[in-house]
Amino acid sequence: MEQANALMLLKSLAAEQDGLALLKTLVKWLQGPRFSFERRKRAQKLLETLALYPAEQRQIADTLLSWLCQVHLYPALVSLGVFSRRGFLRELSSRLYEKVNPAPRDLNELKDVLAELYKEVAHDEEADDSNEGLLLKLSQLLLPAASPTVLAQFDAHLREETLCALEMLSVWIAAEEMEPDLMRLDKRLNNIDSAFIALHRELTALVQHCRQQQEQPYDVAHYHVMMAQCNEQVDRLRRRTATAGSSVAVAHLLERLEQTLQRITQLVTLVTCGQAPQLRQLSIELASQLLDTSRDNSSVRALWRSSTQLLSKSISVNKSSHGEHYIARDKKQYLRLFGSAAGAGVIIASMALLKIYIESLQLSAFSNALLVSLNYGLGFVLIHLLGLTVATKQPAMTAASFAAEVEKGENGRAAHKKLANLLLDVNRSQWAAVWGNVSVAVLTASSIALAYAAWQGKPLLDSAAVSYQLQAVAPWHGSLFFAAIAGIWLFCSGIIAGFFDNRANYLDLRQRLYHHPLLKKLLPERPRQAFANYWHDNYGPLAGNFIFGLLLGMTGYVGYLLQLPLDIRHVAFASANLGYSTISGGLGPFSFLFYLCLVLLIGFVNLWVSFTLALTVALRARGSRISKFSLLLKAVVEQIKQNPLNLFVPVTVLAKTTATVKKAEDSPAAVKKAEDSPAEPKHQS
Repeated sequence: MEQANALMLLKSLAAEQDGLALLKTLVKWLQGPRFSFERRKRAQKLLETLALYPAEQRQIADTLLSWLCQVHLYPALVSLGVFSRRGFLRELSSRLYEKVNPAPRDLNELKDVLAELYKEVAHDEEADDSNEGLLLKLSQLLLPAASPTVLAQFDAHLREETLCALEMLSVWIAAEEMEPDLMRLDKRLNNIDSAFIALHRELTALVQHCRQQQEQPYDVAHYHVMMAQCNEQVDRLRRRTATAGSSVAVAHLLERLEQTLQRITQLVTLVTCGQAPQLRQLSIELASQLLDTSRDNSSVRALWRSSTQLLSKSISVNKSSHGEHYIARDKKQYLRLFGSAAGAGVIIASMALLKIYIESLQLSAFSNALLVSLNYGLGFVLIHLLGLTVATKQPAMTAASFAAEVEKGENGRAAHKKLANLLLDVNRSQWAAVWGNVSVAVLTASSIALAYAAWQGKPLLDSAAVSYQLQAVAPWHGSLFFAAIAGIWLFCSGIIAGFFDNRANYLDLRQRLYHHPLLKKLLPERPRQAFANYWHDNYGPLAGNFIFGLLLGMTGYVGYLLQLPLDIRHVAFASANLGYSTISGGLGPFSFLFYLCLVLLIGFVNLWVSFTLALTVALRARGSRISKFSLLLKAVVEQIKQNPLNLFVPVTVLAKTTATVKKAEDSPAAVKKAEDSPAEPKHQS
């Protein structure tokens, strides 16, 4: 059946005089019915039929190649798969308008031909592999049968169009270095002998040599050196965005630069391969790639995804640099983190009391939410200004550090034992901060409640308030769901902090403030430098802390507007409320311990929801992944079995230190030194 269909197709194609109609019919037949098991066998059936009818085979090949000789290839070679020079915002608006009111297609342009042809290609998962090699199969079917004259015309046309594309791309690559954003990232681009300019000169010489049709092949050794230097420069610029700041426009620019270099590499390979069969095969492979990229050439989603990935990585790198400060790897760091969190516990207890007072005023829903938000936001800012730590602020930061370690693994796959160690370090550090917050917040709240009872002769909270606060931490009243909402806001606050850190680097906030005309009049040089340094280094954390407070305070109000049961539960404030309720309600020790466990359960949800979300985003931004999660989990379990206390206290570090000292004492060098040293004389009393 398929053989008969192939023969009928062959006869109809040989009679077709329009090259585009012929190509569309051929592609559509090769695709076959959707989900057909015979789809991949159709090309082989057509091959077998063509071998039996060489006259029709030549007629089809000549029609296609003669038509291609009339098609402009150059615009597709310089635009498909390469971002436009219009910039991100103009390109985005252009693609959006193209969706609403598409421009008419010019079928004398390869770019529009491929867009038209792409409609005939299947896009389901079954066809993904076959689509990639579809045009290559067509070339294997038809090119050997073409007449020599038509084939020579096609080769000459392809070569000239490729040389034109190389000329334009070389001009673009030289002009890119004058972009202010690139010059901001690397001042060395001001050098007139930069790699991009040198590559332009080399490509100009290559194009001139090819057009003169000299018998001696062009020596591409120097071109390869220049291309390597350009790629190194792009890598350097990408690394600089992590510290000098990035934006969507910068990410778009760097992506375009890399795409241009890749396209130049492909085209240079085409014009220097030397052998006609190899040239045709390479050109068909490029055409297959252009067919695939024609889908993304008008895609808003593809533009946004590729342009924002570098910006996401820059933000996650900024979080990673802050995350290192929240990981305690030894006893000294552990105690420092605990002490920092303990200091914050005093302020948290005061913030919790102020929130209780605000809610007792019976204000309107919006006024209450606004005051509670300011209480949270300004309180978190005060904690940061004092150099203290809120327990749940670390996960979003430490997740970026964890993702950075994953990226160091080969091909994005990290050593699971090392990652398990880091995961335990992160868990231990987070719980050190939790215990610091919780213990001091409970003690401070209890002390305030006792002092108030002694002063006023009545409890700080009435029985209804005590019952409400105790119900608020109970899982059967939705506390874990509300804790997960707080975990989401914690994750968002980390993203916000990373964004503003990236923004400070991008704007060079330090230098702007230091050289600000008004600050020059108000502050001497050293205080002005200190002021500029502080704001540059703390721009992200201050913004993240304040906006985190606003998110926490406004959640209940949003739930009120939407008539949904939305609220938040945060371990630090829940512990302070427990302290007030314990004294005011006269809870016994067992009841207190029971509710304390519920508070810690809230903390567990806060920590791991925010950490999981932040880790997922950080891994995607870096293009990395945890290759085998089961092996990582196994490594974590093994280390916990070896030393369960290491989950909460840094006993492994102490054990390693002791083992190192003992090993040093037992080493042969130490023993020899002890033997060679003279014995001390014994003194008689």
